[in-house]
Amino acid sequence: MHITPLTDRYYENIKELEEFCGEFALIKYRILVESEYLIALSDFGIMRTLSDEERNFLGGLCNSSDLDIVKRIEREGINGKSPTYHDVRAVEEFIREKMNNSPLKDCTQWIHFALTSDDTNNLAYGLIHTNLINSVIFSCLNNLCDKIYELADRWKYSVILARTHGQVASPTTFGKEFFVFYERLRKEMEHLKSLEYDVKLNGAVGNYNAHYLAFPDKDWVSFSRNFVNKLSSKIDIRLSFNSVTTQIEPHDSFVRICDSLRRINNSLVDFSQDIWGYISDGWLGQKQGDVKGFSYIGSSSTMPHKLNPTDFENAEGNLILANSLFEGFSRKLQISRFQRDLSDSTVFRNSILPFGFSLNAYKALLKGLSKIDINAKKIDQVIDENPEVIAEGIQTMLRVLGYAQAYDLLKDFVRGKRVSLDELKGFISSLDIPQDVKNRLLDLNPRNYIGIADKLIL
Repeated sequence: MHITPLTDRYYENIKELEEFCGEFALIKYRILVESEYLIALSDFGIMRTLSDEERNFLGGLCNSSDLDIVKRIEREGINGKSPTYHDVRAVEEFIREKMNNSPLKDCTQWIHFALTSDDTNNLAYGLIHTNLINSVIFSCLNNLCDKIYELADRWKYSVILARTHGQVASPTTFGKEFFVFYERLRKEMEHLKSLEYDVKLNGAVGNYNAHYLAFPDKDWVSFSRNFVNKLSSKIDIRLSFNSVTTQIEPHDSFVRICDSLRRINNSLVDFSQDIWGYISDGWLGQKQGDVKGFSYIGSSSTMPHKLNPTDFENAEGNLILANSLFEGFSRKLQISRFQRDLSDSTVFRNSILPFGFSLNAYKALLKGLSKIDINAKKIDQVIDENPEVIAEGIQTMLRVLGYAQAYDLLKDFVRGKRVSLDELKGFISSLDIPQDVKNRLLDLNPRNYIGIADKLIL
């Protein structure tokens, strides 16, 4: 059963997330954490020294082919034992069963030593989320940034009329407007990559109660910090040890990551809507047929003439779905009654969904951007129909020359009227201004009144 189109209709777009999704991914990462914890306890002098073979055995448990046994342990029980009815306890029992059939059977008492479930869970989710973002999300976002920059550079001299409040405004270039979105993404991605993902490893209520009762002379805080550093990825978003928590890590850092991704997605909603508008106005066209591996036939089931901007519409919808979840995480995950309640657990079990919606949107944008091109004829028509957009430049130069009412002078001449470029030149010729300034203004037209738009693309 597919409860979301992500795993059905859109699977090809998000299949890179498969290793991070669902119950078995969580089980795998829990086993990884518990196995590495045993190795760390050995290195810390708590349990006996492990041989290389034993370390390799423990390190390979998370890749076992029979991880489904964990669910049987939880729900049915195995080998005559009652079910645990507890997911982390089921992982412990799985590891114990494996160790009992190995030279490590004398070490089973150290499984999950002095830990609480959230020590295992928060580390498992931390690894899932950071690996997912570092390996999948950043890769796709980088591709999207590269594509937007490519179009910005390609179209940096392609003049269009800006629109403010929906009305034609001073000229700009397609390239510069694309570059605005590139810069927004680049800056927020830099911020996102600077963030850390806080995790805990400090026992039932965060005080190392059991650790220090059992081994009071050991520096458990340093142990936890070193353990987290060993687990952590060395690229971009990394795990960071939080030494001051309740039974759970407060999730503030994960919320910061969600908020950053939400801002990225909001920028891309803005981008999607702008591209949709340019296509709607005919300023951008969409290529038909096979485009860079994408087969594209048409968009309407009844109107053969239509070629709808569906990629940008799909992107917008998926980005909004993702952001509704990211926002929900921000509202919920920082709140926990006293030292612990379980309401965050079901939220985290759904925590891959917004990444899936986001990835689906990024792929749709990449697909859409591969099919668009400038409709120069339409853009030229719009520019030619609106020469009055240079009125800003004229009134500004008159201000420089001392015309106190320059704005009103131009307003009376152009506002609410259709004026031609020749009429504007006639107006300029009638002005009592120095000839060199008059010549500059007579040379002015919407295609050369772009400031330094082309030079802003770095």
